[in-house]
Amino acid sequence: MFSKKESPPVTENEAAPASTKRSAMKSQAPSILSADLQITGSIMSDGEVQLDGSVDGDVHAGSLTIGEEASVKGEVTAESIVVRGRVEGSLRARQIQLASTARVEGDIVHASLAVESGAYFDGNCHRSSDPLSEKSGKITGSSASSGGKAQAGETRSAPSAPPAPGAAASGGATNSGGGEKAAAASGDPFAMKN
Repeated sequence: MFSKKESPPVTENEAAPASTKRSAMKSQAPSILSADLQITGSIMSDGEVQLDGSVDGDVHAGSLTIGEEASVKGEVTAESIVVRGRVEGSLRARQIQLASTARVEGDIVHASLAVESGAYFDGNCHRSSDPLSEKSGKITGSSASSGGKAQAGETRSAPSAPPAPGAAASGGATNSGGGEKAAAASGDPFAMKN
């Protein structure tokens, strides 16, 4: 009734899934860099990183959380970034969240950006459908900024401005002497009269 049956010997190929499961479990645990840790140089990880210390260099991770007392001086790249501390350099990720305690001085390239009330951000902001595959570097003046300019690939209509003196209301063609009549005919209340 309770006899022990012999099981066939386990081969290496059958044992591999068990070790793969163990290594997958290990990769799910975040790497924690504590508050007393100061790193000079780059950090690279494919997994989740919790940074509470200071880094003077670039940080590349699968997922990154920068703690309230943490600071980074360099480029930060990840699939998702949560900033609660200080960053002096660019942020590049699909999802970026700036907590109320965040202080970011640098450019942000993102697909999704959330900024809590109280967060400090000084730099340019650029939305991209794939921020991780774009070339690294500074955001140019043609990109969107925190000042509300249109983002790359986005079209915003500018508010109507009065035509320049001497310009006709239709198409901006110059008008010699008839600017007053053209402005009156167009019904533009902002048209300059000579």
